[in-house]
Amino acid sequence: MRIPFLSAGRKEFVLERLTEADSEALSVLHREDFVRPWSADEFSALLQQDTVFGFGAREVGHGAGAPVGFVLARLAAGEGEILTIAVARSHRRQGLGWRLMDAVLRELHGERAEALFLEVDETNMPAIALYRRFGFQEVGRRANYYHSSEHGPRGALVMRRDLRQKTGR
Repeated sequence: MRIPFLSAGRKEFVLERLTEADSEALSVLHREDFVRPWSADEFSALLQQDTVFGFGAREVGHGAGAPVGFVLARLAAGEGEILTIAVARSHRRQGLGWRLMDAVLRELHGERAEALFLEVDETNMPAIALYRRFGFQEVGRRANYYHSSEHGPRGALVMRRDLRQKTGR
């Protein structure tokens, strides 16, 4: 799958399925935002699993350059889970996060998944706003889920979006 699009900043990007070959680049990008970033080996192991899939956003005109944003998800027993999502700081506010989440939702709708879950740092207001725009609702909290030497322990919101319409029979 290859989906071309223009960002809000009028740059051209393409969304492509992630492969194991992307593992090192994903690890580098993950390091920008996560206190405990995942290694290339961890990304590789995840991408080898049949239940895991993801999409990367690459800037057009930069050859087969590294993704500047990506999302990794899992589908098991009819439920999806966002494992991680990241957009390079230099490419934020261009709609990449929205496009990546939309790609996961389209994939899960095609697979007839019933719901999509994610966990997000309770202080990450831009991410929470994005997820709410997609119809996610808070369904729980995890105290002290994230830890950093700079900010100390922080909680996570557990969010869910139903993917199937309920009928009132």
